[in-house]
Amino acid sequence: MTAFGGGIRAIHRIAVRSVIPISVLVVAVPVSAQSASLGSNQPYPQKYVRVITGNAGNMHDIILRQLGQRLSERWGQSVVVENRGGAGLTIGTGMAARATPDGYTLLMSDRTAIAVAPSAFKGLSYDPVRDFAPITLVARAPLVVVAHPSVPATRLRELIEYAKQRPGMLNYAGSGPATVTHIAGEVLKQMSGIEMTLVQYKGTPAAMMAVVSGEVKVGFAMVPIALPHVTAGKVRAYAITSSKRFSGLPEVPTSAEAGLPGFESDYWIGMLAPARTKTELVAKLNKDIVSILRTSAMQASLLAQGAELAAGTSEEFAAFIKSETARLRKVVEIAGIWMD
Repeated sequence: MTAFGGGIRAIHRIAVRSVIPISVLVVAVPVSAQSASLGSNQPYPQKYVRVITGNAGNMHDIILRQLGQRLSERWGQSVVVENRGGAGLTIGTGMAARATPDGYTLLMSDRTAIAVAPSAFKGLSYDPVRDFAPITLVARAPLVVVAHPSVPATRLRELIEYAKQRPGMLNYAGSGPATVTHIAGEVLKQMSGIEMTLVQYKGTPAAMMAVVSGEVKVGFAMVPIALPHVTAGKVRAYAITSSKRFSGLPEVPTSAEAGLPGFESDYWIGMLAPARTKTELVAKLNKDIVSILRTSAMQASLLAQGAELAAGTSEEFAAFIKSETARLRKVVEIAGIWMD
């Protein structure tokens, strides 16, 4: 691994029937396996495919490794995961935007880099709509609204009323500027009319532990991070920030069920190619990736990461990016979130 632009760069080669650890792994694909997987009418890919994503060990990285392993088995070619962390995944996303549009450099990016960054980051080196050909939305991961047990509110509506009676006195934990937890707090404030003070931490686990300790009173976290503390009674779970209940935490109501209809603020990831990638190649990538994502094994892997399948057509993903960008632009502007 070598340092790059304030983030971490690591290359992981994923090969047929190989085991994919978090550490660097380089395995060659046997020529026989390559030949067996390529048909005369389907020459792509003829060499390894590089997929850029964010920091190693994050949800998008873990899911991409599992997806990449299965793609390499299908294609008979290695899939190389290249970690380019830093600046909310915007560094890696910018690299992918400048790549040759031949299908051999792809991108797994997330909500922050695609739908929030255009409004929140100054001098962004790419335009998510202009510079990319969406392949498919991959997964969506809802957040859990939690609070320290010292807060005398048992439901989300009661929490909102409690905050309204104490404007600016209730604090909430964010995992960094413009991140999904920061945005979730701003959406809640704007929709409910409450005032809460943001306290920033380095990462969601640190923000979650601040709520557990009572250092801050309210927080937002993805299910795998929140679940152990909810189960142990160290925090109280109020709602899931999605339109339907999450199968990994079915007893927690949706925001609508908890008294705040329309409060949705989840984390999502998707696969993209550089703009001007041929339409037929995007269609093939969509077909191959979506078919793998829809397998029971892959859906179980998503659930283990606190996410659920969201795969669809490239056209649906393109429309989703536009709608999310517009929706989140309003949130960012009202909150005054600006990043250099």
